[in-house]
Parts: sequence; structure tokens; C-alpha cells
Amino acid sequence: MALDGPDRGRRGEARKIEVLVVDDHHVVRQGLRSLMEDEPDVEVAGEAASGREMMNRIRERDWDVVLLDITLPDASGLDLIAEVKAVRPGLPVVILSMHPASEYADAALAMGASGYVAKEDAAAKVVQAIRAAAGGARYVEGPLPDENGSRGG
Repeated sequence: MALDGPDRGRRGEARKIEVLVVDDHHVVRQGLRSLMEDEPDVEVAGEAASGREMMNRIRERDWDVVLLDITLPDASGLDLIAEVKAVRPGLPVVILSMHPASEYADAALAMGASGYVAKEDAAAKVVQAIRAAAGGARYVEGPLPDENGSRGG
């Protein structure tokens, strides 16, 4: 499908999904950058190592998606979702966590996140979550609670 208007770059190519990667570990940020270098439609356009740095970057420019670690030295990624939404209500946030989805995904989604991916999941799932969030969908890998509050298998 051909893209028109703001989704096309200056030379007519499709505009990439610009991701702000927020993680306090440099090696994780570099790994995510390396992962996305091979994707034709996704790129790491910026990085932040803390909640404060992330909020400064969000105020500086528009992003398509924020990929946010759940544990940062100065704040919880879950708490930061509300701050992001206060500044940029339509900005999708995908939580990246060392915890499985069964532990925090439902809380993250309830707070306004667009997705949740565990760091142990395959790298391709991170890209899938970013694409889904950029397209207005939600993405969670792993079981979530059913309507009775118990976790599925």
C-alpha cells in the first residue's frame, strides 16, 4: 500500500516510526538500537536513561512511540505513564520489563500504556509491540488475568 502525506519522507519513502528508548542500562539501549537498525519502518530516534531525561525529551519534540523500562533509578515506569500522558496524551507508551506480563501488564494497560513486553521475550516481539502501538493498537505478550482475576496459561 502506498503512503501519502505526512507518512512519506522527503524522497517519497515511508516515514519510519521514531522511537524514544528509555532504559537505565546503556547496553540495553544499544541492543535495542541495534535490533531496530535492521527494520525498514522503525528506528531509535532518541534515548534516555532516566524518567527525568525522558520527560525532557518528550517536551522537546514529538515521538511516535516511547519504549519505557518499568524500573528506572528515579521513577517507576508505571508512574511515568501518567506523566507522559499529561504532556502528550496521544503518545503511545510500550512498557519493557524484566517481569513477565502476568505480573504488571494489566496495571500498565490500565494506566494508559499501549503495550507490554518482557525483556526475556524474543526481540521481534519488541518490534511488533512498537508497530502495534504506533498503529493505535495494544500489544501484550503473555497471559493476562481473565474476568475473574485469575491468570491464564
